[in-house]
Amino acid sequence: MLIVRSPVRISFGGGGTDMPSYYRRHGGAVVSAAINKYFYTIVTKRTDDKVQVISSDLRVIETWKDITQMHVNDGELSLPLAVMKELDIGTPLNLFLASEIPPGTGLGSSASVCVAILNALTTYQHLPLGRYQLAEKAFNIARNVLGMPVGKQDEYAAAFGGLNYISFHKDDTATVEPVSIPQETLRELQGNLMLFFTGVSHNSWSILKSQDESSNQNRGGAIDLLHEIRELAKDMHEALLAGNLRKFGSQLNQGWQAKRKISDKISNSRIDSLYELARASGASGGKITGAGGGGFLLLYCEKDAQQQVRAALAKEGLREMNFEFDFQGAQVVVNDPFLDEDHRCGLRWSFIPYAEQTV
Repeated sequence: MLIVRSPVRISFGGGGTDMPSYYRRHGGAVVSAAINKYFYTIVTKRTDDKVQVISSDLRVIETWKDITQMHVNDGELSLPLAVMKELDIGTPLNLFLASEIPPGTGLGSSASVCVAILNALTTYQHLPLGRYQLAEKAFNIARNVLGMPVGKQDEYAAAFGGLNYISFHKDDTATVEPVSIPQETLRELQGNLMLFFTGVSHNSWSILKSQDESSNQNRGGAIDLLHEIRELAKDMHEALLAGNLRKFGSQLNQGWQAKRKISDKISNSRIDSLYELARASGASGGKITGAGGGGFLLLYCEKDAQQQVRAALAKEGLREMNFEFDFQGAQVVVNDPFLDEDHRCGLRWSFIPYAEQTV
C-alpha cells in the first residue's frame, strides 16, 4: 500500500502573473503559502488486469481495462485518467482519492489532486520525480493535456509546501525561494490570517479563461494591472523579509483592488459586501482566494480585532476554517509492502510524521 498527500495553498499576491500568456512576455511572481489541508491518494494492487479509480469527493467509481483506449476528457475522472495515460500505466491497481477540502473553493485543490496522483504513481513505478519536475509535469497535464486555462503557482505550492516567493521566467522555468523569516514573525503572520468560507463553490475555469483572454488582448488595461500585481508581490516579499506585517496586510488590500479590475467575474456584490464588512470590523486587508467568484475569503487581521470580525461574518453565515502552514509539500506518508503484499511498494514500512517544522 502506498499513501501520498499534497497540500492546498493560500495565495497572497501575484495571482495571474503565473499564466503563460503573461509570464512568457513579462515574467511573473507570486507570494503564497501551503496550508495543512490535504489531498490524499492511496494506491493498492489488484489481482486482475484492470485499473479502478474511486473518488470519495465526487462519489464516482470507474473501472478500466485498457486505459490507452480512453479519451482523457471523458467523465468526471479526467484528471487521474490523464495522469495515468501520461505515465503509460499498465499495471493493475486501485487508486483511491480523497480530500479535506471540497473542490471549487479557491485553494488550488485541482493542482493538489494532480500533484498527489502524479507523485503516487511515479513513486509506485519506482520513478520518483524531484519537486520542480513534479510541479512542471502536473502543470503540463492540466494546461496542455486537459486544456485547462491554469497558471503555475498552485502546482509549485503543492509540490514544495512552505511560504514562498515564486518567480516565473520567460523561458517557462520557475524559481522557488522560501521566505526566510524568524519563527516569531512566522507565528505572528499565521496568527493574523483568517479564512472564511463564503458558502459558494465554483468552477474557476471560466474565470481563469476570462483572465487569460484579458491578458492576451490587454482588455481593460489588463497588462498594466498585472504589472502592478507582480510588483506588489515583490513588495509583499520585501515586507515579509523586513518583518513589516502591517504593511503586508495593507498590501493584500492593494492587490485585491487591482485584481478585481481584471475581470468582472472575479468579484460580485456579495463578495464586495462581505469584504467591506470585514474591513469595517477591523481587518486591514484581504482577498478572495484563487481565481475569485467564491470560495474562501482570506483576511489579515491583528488579534485584538479578530473576535469582532468573526462575529460580524458569522451573522452573514460565514464559517471560519482554522489552518496552519505546511512545510512538507507533496509527501509519501506510507509505503508499506506488508499491508497488501505488494512488491512494488517499499522494502520496509515507513511513516513520515507531519511535524517536520513547527510554527
